[in-house]
Amino acid sequence: MSALTTDLDLKVPVIAAPMAGGASTPALVAVASRAGGLGFLAAGYKTPQALADQIDIVRAAGVSFGVNIFAPNPVPVDADAFRTYAQAIQVEADRYGVTLAQGEPVEDDDYFEDKIDLLLATPVPVVSFTFGFPRPAVVKALRAAGSVVVLTVTSEAEAVLAVDAGADLLVVQSSAAGGHSGTITPLQVPAETPIVELIAQIRHRTSVPLLAAGGLATSADVAAVVRAGAEAAVVGTVLLRTDESGASAPHKAALADTLRGSTVVTRAFTGRPARALRNEFIDRYDALAPIGYPAIHHLTNPMRKAAVAQSDPERMHLWAGTGYRHATAESAEIVLARLTNL
Repeated sequence: MSALTTDLDLKVPVIAAPMAGGASTPALVAVASRAGGLGFLAAGYKTPQALADQIDIVRAAGVSFGVNIFAPNPVPVDADAFRTYAQAIQVEADRYGVTLAQGEPVEDDDYFEDKIDLLLATPVPVVSFTFGFPRPAVVKALRAAGSVVVLTVTSEAEAVLAVDAGADLLVVQSSAAGGHSGTITPLQVPAETPIVELIAQIRHRTSVPLLAAGGLATSADVAAVVRAGAEAAVVGTVLLRTDESGASAPHKAALADTLRGSTVVTRAFTGRPARALRNEFIDRYDALAPIGYPAIHHLTNPMRKAAVAQSDPERMHLWAGTGYRHATAESAEIVLARLTNL
């Protein structure tokens, strides 16, 4: 490992990915760090106060950790397309007595400035960004506060831009990753380049340390990306069924369902490319879904929450990477130990 990742107190080359929406709990972060890796809190969709509360919990555990932020990179939705889509999917929300907002689209930045202020006031060891890159002044301020700054990229071109933006580390995410793609160009679905190839391509372009993400679910996967030039593997889906995961019960059950097929990349739930287990909602609405984040996310959110409450996996986002069949119902400590048995 490089001196930089050694400074992060990494004893094993595995990092628990930040998974927004509740999966990345303080308990999961702490277990990952105690296992010799590093855990990340996901700031996405949280209020600044909720994030601050989770930071306090992890800090009290006495472990090193990181915080992941959604960088502002909005893709404004076409208002007419938004309303057409809202009307089309209302029939699904009707199942739960939920009325979807069909007026003006909601566009926001997920409290970006407030979260940066929080991380500058109470610095954490590592701050990572996905969906885009923050302003140079933000990167400079976080580094001055003592935080290592990590930027997410999905291609060689994005990697070059991220290095220019001042990244200390790059998370190289392949299209096999579960959940949202971290691409800075969400109008284009990232190419399906295997993670080992993508790491090798980017390794030739920069000496900045690389972390590999996307479909990594076995010790062989971890070993392969390290051989390709990554400092560590970032794993998410393989931890979703663990005891410490905050994923919902129907999500965990769907991951264990042997009748489920392959994963697909869809924008049906949020207007941004994301990999999920295929279900009825994706089959019916993926081709109709407009591009537009976060407007489509806000539109479908009440329906998805109701689906979770009703244990209906066919109308909720079942985020999953291509290695989801390796996700097991046991302690994250056991899963991480298996991944690091290189």
